Amino acid sequence: MEDVLVSYIKSKISITDEELKVILSYFKPVKLKKNELLVTNVHSPKKTFFVVKGCLRIFYINKEGQDSTRYFAFENQFATALHTFITSEPSDELLQAVEDSEVYYITHQDFYHLLDIIPQWEKFYRIYIEIACIANTKRLMSFMVQDALEKYKQLLEENPIIVRRLSNKMVASYLNISQETLSRLKSKL
Repeated sequence: MEDVLVSYIKSKISITDEELKVILSYFKPVKLKKNELLVTNVHSPKKTFFVVKGCLRIFYINKEGQDSTRYFAFENQFATALHTFITSEPSDELLQAVEDSEVYYITHQDFYHLLDIIPQWEKFYRIYIEIACIANTKRLMSFMVQDALEKYKQLLEENPIIVRRLSNKMVASYLNISQETLSRLKSKL
């Protein structure tokens, strides 16, 4: 399991074996059951999670009780309630295991400690933030300028794993459309 995390880190930054050993000492493995909540409105631990196996999702629930998914993290991806992780302020974001999952987590305190003691970790963090910023910008743009069909086509092109592995309910939540609309879109393609 650790090999996946090692490969990911090494694909982003150049570090010595000793530095890697220190970094890994701060990551803790955990197995999650399907539908298990990791971050809730009530209790928001300041952690970031690296998915080795499975899928995590970050989502909101509106006043009517409907959820809207902001992000899915599959294998070799990080997931966190980024606003809470950075600022320590409460957030309405929830983080949930969508499938039985194996993840590593690191606390905010440990993550930031690594920034102080391993210079290359700054580069890792910059890359991490850039990836999150790009993903969030693309999502925001899709909501502002694309209709449902365009969003679905883009999803099929850029991230088909979401459609292949997740339920129509989850896909619709991610696209911010109804399940009925999603079914109509699928029948058109």
